Amino acid sequence: MHDRLSARDLAFLTQETATAPHQLASIEILDPGESGFDYDTLVTLVADRLSFVPRYRQRVQVVPGRLANPVWVDDERFDLEYHVRRSAVPRPGSLAQLRDLVGRIVSRPLDRSRPLWEIYYVEGLAGGRVALLTKVHQALVDGVDTVDLGQLLLDVNPEAKPLAEDAWNPRHASGTSLVIGAVKDSLTDVDTLSSTAQRTGGTLLRLATGLASRGLAIAEALSGRRPDRETPLSGHLSQQRLIVTLETSLADYRRVRDTHGGSVNDVILAVVAGGLRGWLMTRAESLSGLRQVRALVPISVNDEQLETTSLGAPITAHYVDLPVGEPSPVVRLHQVSYSFETHKQTGRAVSAAHLAGITGFAPTTFHAVGSRVAAAADPHGFQLSVTNVPGPQTPRYAAGATLVASYPVNPLLPGQALAIGVTSYDGRVFFGITADRDLVPDAEVLGQCLLEALDELVDTVTGGRRQAPRGRRRTQEDS
Repeated sequence: MHDRLSARDLAFLTQETATAPHQLASIEILDPGESGFDYDTLVTLVADRLSFVPRYRQRVQVVPGRLANPVWVDDERFDLEYHVRRSAVPRPGSLAQLRDLVGRIVSRPLDRSRPLWEIYYVEGLAGGRVALLTKVHQALVDGVDTVDLGQLLLDVNPEAKPLAEDAWNPRHASGTSLVIGAVKDSLTDVDTLSSTAQRTGGTLLRLATGLASRGLAIAEALSGRRPDRETPLSGHLSQQRLIVTLETSLADYRRVRDTHGGSVNDVILAVVAGGLRGWLMTRAESLSGLRQVRALVPISVNDEQLETTSLGAPITAHYVDLPVGEPSPVVRLHQVSYSFETHKQTGRAVSAAHLAGITGFAPTTFHAVGSRVAAAADPHGFQLSVTNVPGPQTPRYAAGATLVASYPVNPLLPGQALAIGVTSYDGRVFFGITADRDLVPDAEVLGQCLLEALDELVDTVTGGRRQAPRGRRRTQEDS
């Protein structure tokens, strides 16, 4: 029996467009040291861990006659070296060159005839470092049946843990067996019948909506009416992306928290609010009409009524009004903290320490699940998605190579020009900003404004001065 795609997973495929692909990525920067970590080592490591995520060797197969939702079937021509790819930047490669490469790679859709993931081994970085770029479709990683492969590649100790031999033999999926399975599920499984009906109805609805939208555009063109004005955070997406990365010190956020109260998460969101405010002002945007930016922030909760992830806590949407119109950094922080106070008082909140203590490197999976939550929400209900995941505060290793940085690369939702992901790890806080290349060509300016917003908050603390990332001085290039 093959696993059938759920209605939500199928929606990630059917609602995908060239300008809004439903895929996310992460950038892990590794220092090989004396480990000898190279492309061949990565291929061996991935092959060793694939048995824990069987879906990474499966592809989506449509049922003949579309009698039911598609199913996951073993890819009989699975080619590991197709999925684990090798790339490079000119030596000595900079972060700017790496980000440019990542922006081009994440702009391309995945091949739906194969398992929906890719990993790029990027060499040539300054200091002998290498980067792993993992790209995966949102339909693949749900946090329940399948975690992100990146979580499994990283170990607590430099020595890779030996695992049992993987005796994978792909199962053949004939058209006849898929039809028989579809008929059986439709007769015996109410969920399958309901999901199939929803898919059929959804196809007709999308067709009608598309026709109506085209008709409205023609009518507006003939009448001379201009469509609603797009904000700096919204617009018609292009197919190209810009990626910005930032590295900051976790100690700065803790100092601000200890002085003004709240949580590290509150401080991070206050920094986002301050960064957006500064960026809007550089664009000469009037803040009188944009006092708040409504953000969707996926959070982990203790709730028996929600489907629990394999990480031990379900993820749900929480909406925060980021006070971009407020000039005081401390007041911005208190307003963000107040937004989370009711949630904390319900007793449903999951501590950051719990999330950071999960085996492997769970942030990659949490970002994947968080992006699914954002994609399933009403896009008219918020302007920006921000995923913030606390990771382990001790080093992690990939076959002996030390993980030194981890940047999430979240997908853009239709009509939304920005998405922000944040991961804390080993005493540092890493930001990954995904921007539409046409709508936000000044995404680097936003990154600088985020750093300045952190400086504003740190300056309110006695002896305030933002700390540079551990082990090296910050440069403009690092930002």
